[in-house]
Amino acid sequence: MMVKSEIAQQEIKSDVHLSQLASVGQIAAGIAHEVKNPLTAVKGFLQLLKERNEKKYIEIAQSELENAIAVLQNLLQMSKPDLENEPLVSIDLTVELESLMQLFQDQFYRVAVIKNYRDPGSFIVGKRNQLKKALFNLLKNAFEAIPEEGTIIIGQSATENEVTIYIQDSGCGIPKEKLNMLGTPFFTTKENGTGMGLAFVFSVIYQHNGVIKVESEERVGTTFTITFPKDLSNSKRTEVNRLNLEKSATDNLIDFFLHNRNAFEERLLTEAVNVQEKIDEILEVCNINLLENAHRLVLFVVEGREHEVISFARTEGVNWARHSLTLAVKLEWVQAVRRVLWDFLYNYDQMNDYLTSKEQFYILEKRINELMDLFISHLFTSYSQFKDDLIRAQREMVENLSVPIIPLTATTSILPLIGNVDLFRSNTIVDKVVTQIGNNRIEMLIIDLSGVVEMESEVIGQLFNIIDGIKMMGCQTVITGLRPEIVKWMIRSGLSFENKAITKRTLQQALADHLQLQRPAVL
Repeated sequence: MMVKSEIAQQEIKSDVHLSQLASVGQIAAGIAHEVKNPLTAVKGFLQLLKERNEKKYIEIAQSELENAIAVLQNLLQMSKPDLENEPLVSIDLTVELESLMQLFQDQFYRVAVIKNYRDPGSFIVGKRNQLKKALFNLLKNAFEAIPEEGTIIIGQSATENEVTIYIQDSGCGIPKEKLNMLGTPFFTTKENGTGMGLAFVFSVIYQHNGVIKVESEERVGTTFTITFPKDLSNSKRTEVNRLNLEKSATDNLIDFFLHNRNAFEERLLTEAVNVQEKIDEILEVCNINLLENAHRLVLFVVEGREHEVISFARTEGVNWARHSLTLAVKLEWVQAVRRVLWDFLYNYDQMNDYLTSKEQFYILEKRINELMDLFISHLFTSYSQFKDDLIRAQREMVENLSVPIIPLTATTSILPLIGNVDLFRSNTIVDKVVTQIGNNRIEMLIIDLSGVVEMESEVIGQLFNIIDGIKMMGCQTVITGLRPEIVKWMIRSGLSFENKAITKRTLQQALADHLQLQRPAVL
């Protein structure tokens, strides 16, 4: 019996070992495929460089090498997410889901999001940024799975020992035969995907002793259900972040921040996990240095420079609005700056006994949080004001383009109307025409209708009102390019331009006649 039992155990170990070898082989094959292609391209372009010294080959080779390095970095991050020095804290997953949803506001116009949080305030123990990145990937996949309009349901519930969340989308779904492959490195159902996102998700969940279940049906949707063990020790516990910082040459707080600048950046990147990947892109495209600006903000706040905080917030608001950057990203970044600022203040106090009383702490807390809130308030106000001004300017530009009054001479102008003319546009024409005649002292206005595609009967009636208004301003109206259907409607309605305006068959004819009148008589 002992021999059989030992044989059975050996067979189980052998099966596990074979399974592990198969997984390793699968990952190795994926790496070979994903890394071999860019390296082969690099080899080819290096060969071309020997023959022809062209700069574009170097750029392409560098790009392919960066792709290969990115694949390896993603694999390392997926396989060893614990490498980041991040503390374990108590986490309310509903709070994290709510903050992440703000990053997808630009999708709400097509995707309805339904939230079903049954037991908010239920905590688990974990690494916040690792979990946020995993949840972000799941939400991103859910939105991307819906090609046009659809629904995403986010739910949460808890028992005595567990917390469960689920993300359900009404997207394209996943074929049943491929469900077991989800979470495998380099396996993806997306056309341009790498499979590393879900591999990271599965890895993080397993690292947190969680269980993930996937249900999907093609053309119906997919549901990811994740269960974590509950934090039974203290659901309200949070850990103080004791950082490995260095004392500055002086005991000055500003010098302390300047001396530990690199540590500040590292901590900030760890806190703002979802913004981290956008930093280089924002710097390159928009010339906005998030890390440099974070240092400036912290120094202004620590020194209590209210005027500089407000001025800086307004500048930031304009810059973000001008480049159409998402406010939710900025808000997450600022809140991460606030958290890291307090981490540094705690560590500074431990080193220098900075806060000698509770009263001093509350004064400091009030001053710093008020300045941070002031920054956010003025940032949002400046952002909104710039957007409103931009929309107003664009509306005025559209209105001017819809009524393009072109000066021909000092006293003669042309109004060529193109496209559809509805009641809204005709009201704009009235306003612009009357204003321009008064401002520019126009004596003759040629209105060309040859480019009008459609004009409603009510608008044709409005045209007579426009001509009456032009006449009241002491200006002569010339109408050109009347379409046959407009003339037919006028005949049926008993309307005529007689005694109101001069009509010409084409704009060219009206211009020729006008130029003829402008020529001096030959004696």
